[in-house]
Amino acid sequence: MKTKEELIDELLDLAFAEDLGDGDHTTLSTIPADAIGRSRLIIKEEGIVSGVEVARKVLAKVDPSIKVDVMIEDGAAVKPGDIVFTAEGPVRSLLIAERTMLNIMQRMSGVATMTAKYQKQLEGLHTKVLDTRKTTPGMRMLEKEAVACGGGTNHRIGLFDMILIKDNHIDFAGGIEKAIQRANDYCKENGKDLKIEVEVRSLDDIRRVMEHGGVDRIMFDNFTPELTKEAVNMVGGKYETESSGGITIDNLRAYGEAGVDFISVGALTHSVKGLDMSFKAF
Repeated sequence: MKTKEELIDELLDLAFAEDLGDGDHTTLSTIPADAIGRSRLIIKEEGIVSGVEVARKVLAKVDPSIKVDVMIEDGAAVKPGDIVFTAEGPVRSLLIAERTMLNIMQRMSGVATMTAKYQKQLEGLHTKVLDTRKTTPGMRMLEKEAVACGGGTNHRIGLFDMILIKDNHIDFAGGIEKAIQRANDYCKENGKDLKIEVEVRSLDDIRRVMEHGGVDRIMFDNFTPELTKEAVNMVGGKYETESSGGITIDNLRAYGEAGVDFISVGALTHSVKGLDMSFKAF
């Protein structure tokens, strides 16, 4: 299995392959090869910055000679006019790296900013906001990192690091008990130490899960806040609880107050506006 660093490196290779092609002909034709310059990353709207360390990787990949001086670290609150970092090196290299670096940083900072807004709605509660697998293909590791920068909590990274039994699994397996039992048998037979979560669609499903056991977390799918409170009481702390489906920034607090441990929100990564910023010479 590939490491996070390997996946990020492959993403950067692809990003430059689609952007650079056989060369940045604008830069090559207008900028002398020996020109040295400085640029700075300037924030243009309030939010949470994320992607500073990835920006270092982008710049280093283009040209290891570029020197970066960071003033604001990942996870910090920023406002218009803030300088996150400066970079000094060959002007051609700075220009070639600019768009790929900004695309990644704007996306990550947008995710971090959105996450912070959601988590703030739960201030004073024990409930944590979770991300989902509804991520940009190829950018999952970075978007998950951005969620953490914004104060959120990462759910499973992919299909490999947790068992999440959803409605289709249950229906195809022939019932909730069979699905849970098969998941436990699979882990035992294959030496897998994986947490098991099961999605439920009704209070009766919860009762069946409680009677069978063999899970670590129960996900309440498309429950109302009122039904969620009843569900949390049914579970009684025996298992972790999670709410999912139909949850917005406006009703998030109500779900948290219902006592659920986690709330998964796809909007953290699938409906995000990038944070406005620029990379300007100075």
